[in-house]
Amino acid sequence: MLKWTRTAILLLLTAMLIMTGCGGNNGDNNVNETGNNEANQGADAGGKTDGKDFRIGMVTDTGGVNDNSFNQSAWEGFQKLNEDTGAKVKYLQSEGDADYIPNLSTFVNDGYDLTWGIGYLMWDSIKQVAQQNPDAKLAIIDNVVDAPNVSSVTFAENEGSFLVGVAAAKMTKSNKIGFVGGSEIPVIQRFEAGFRAGIQAVNPDIRLIVNYTGAFDKPDLGKAAASTIYNEGADIIFHASGATGNGVFNEARDRVKGGDQVWVIGVDKDQSLDFGDDITLTSMMKRVDEAVHRVSSDLINGEFNGGEMTVLGLKENGVGLSETSKKNIPDDVWNLVEEYKQKIISGEVSVPQE
Repeated sequence: MLKWTRTAILLLLTAMLIMTGCGGNNGDNNVNETGNNEANQGADAGGKTDGKDFRIGMVTDTGGVNDNSFNQSAWEGFQKLNEDTGAKVKYLQSEGDADYIPNLSTFVNDGYDLTWGIGYLMWDSIKQVAQQNPDAKLAIIDNVVDAPNVSSVTFAENEGSFLVGVAAAKMTKSNKIGFVGGSEIPVIQRFEAGFRAGIQAVNPDIRLIVNYTGAFDKPDLGKAAASTIYNEGADIIFHASGATGNGVFNEARDRVKGGDQVWVIGVDKDQSLDFGDDITLTSMMKRVDEAVHRVSSDLINGEFNGGEMTVLGLKENGVGLSETSKKNIPDDVWNLVEEYKQKIISGEVSVPQE
């Protein structure tokens, strides 16, 4: 009888382990990771194993990892980090603000070498987790946390936005241009300020129509905002609104199908790859992928800039226009954009932040 009981217990434990393995992260669909044994073996085969013992975690904001914007760009940077170094990378997706601290804490408590928070709104959560875990290393995109164990990366969005403003001002036929923002926070206001300045540098008579939706994860609000702006006569809209911007593209697509000639200027990554270059005039690239790759690689190489802020602008190639822009932007306009780029880098032109 005792022998049978032990066997039953072993069988039961085996079944439980199998069920746990199949369940994967307690059934959480908002988790993904790269860098399992197969991935690391691939890295070993390629001769790049410097980071194979490192684990890097990423927490998205509410826009989600498939926002076609900065969360997605960040995850692409982490995937490349895995390919280049063998480091194990994983993300947790936040459905709401209340998920920020639990998600960050999950990586910290699991002993990850570096935990990233992607987005301006995660500032307070990163600060709290950093203070509670002084031995942990964290990093944030789009905001600054004054803590010795946090590396902060921001961008000169106003500089890149100035350039797309120049392009839009030269390409508009109606002299009315739109801007759709997510939440009205400093990082998005930098987009608007630079865009406005670029437009005015070319033609101060152009009217800029601004609409803040208050969200980064509501494509329906983006579509409604775009509809209003196009109805007011604008033929180009620049959006800086994360996944909300998907709705801006959807509205533009509907208009083009109806015979209108309208454009969208994408943000953060080359959005013509997702929405087509027939409606994407250009994209203001914000190289979040390069930023997370750079800071994470520095950590792997024994350097971590805790307590420091890094600002990436035109000079650092942190912002700029997508190369596919040349499909839609004539050479004379492109040359003008390049002229302003050099003037900003040299300091001849100073771009406002607000």
